[in-house]
Amino acid sequence: MKKILIIAPHMDDEVLGCGGTIVKHVKRGDIVFVCFIANRIYDHKFNKKRNKFEMECALNAKSVLGYEEAKFFNLPDERLDLCIQNILIPLEKYINRIKPEIVYVNHRNDNHQDHRAVFQASMICLRPIATPYVKKILSYEVPSSTEQSPPFPDTVFIPNLYVDIEEELPIKIKALSCYSSEQRPFPHPRSKEAIEVLAKKRGSEIGMQSAEAFIMIRAKEV
Repeated sequence: MKKILIIAPHMDDEVLGCGGTIVKHVKRGDIVFVCFIANRIYDHKFNKKRNKFEMECALNAKSVLGYEEAKFFNLPDERLDLCIQNILIPLEKYINRIKPEIVYVNHRNDNHQDHRAVFQASMICLRPIATPYVKKILSYEVPSSTEQSPPFPDTVFIPNLYVDIEEELPIKIKALSCYSSEQRPFPHPRSKEAIEVLAKKRGSEIGMQSAEAFIMIRAKEV
């Protein structure tokens, strides 16, 4: 039994990036925690009622995926890059409280300033000297953000680890449907059809029916 932490910049990133992998961890008896860094704004404006609804959607998705705890930092959406310290302080505290062995975080060059800020803050919090209990750090791709980055070598998501989610894909899709306000019709990358296509594409890259892809950032054997 391991403690697993998923760091999600926004509500729905946890499902999009590693929903199937979360389910696999739960099946194995691992304790999975998800921390959501930002609140949700619409048309660049914060709406308390709509943000509360989004949090309820995240909790519904949590019930589908079956993980242990959802933590909401409720930091300002679209403004996380203005002060990395605002992420550092609560994230460092949370990491030190749960002491995860495996951590998943979004790709460092996603086409969203919040995502890039979260990755930067996470790498600071997860320095080896500060978190000796962390054995693995992996980054995940977020459809509609990762693949939308401009075509420069340093922005490309190049996975080196794949997780078989053939059995878990229907659960991932069900969890994604909990985020009704974030659903889009195909061919949008966050549509049900596009998520299924991406899972099959990643699976075909490694000889599986369906997979989620990750970049192994750091791993240590004990």
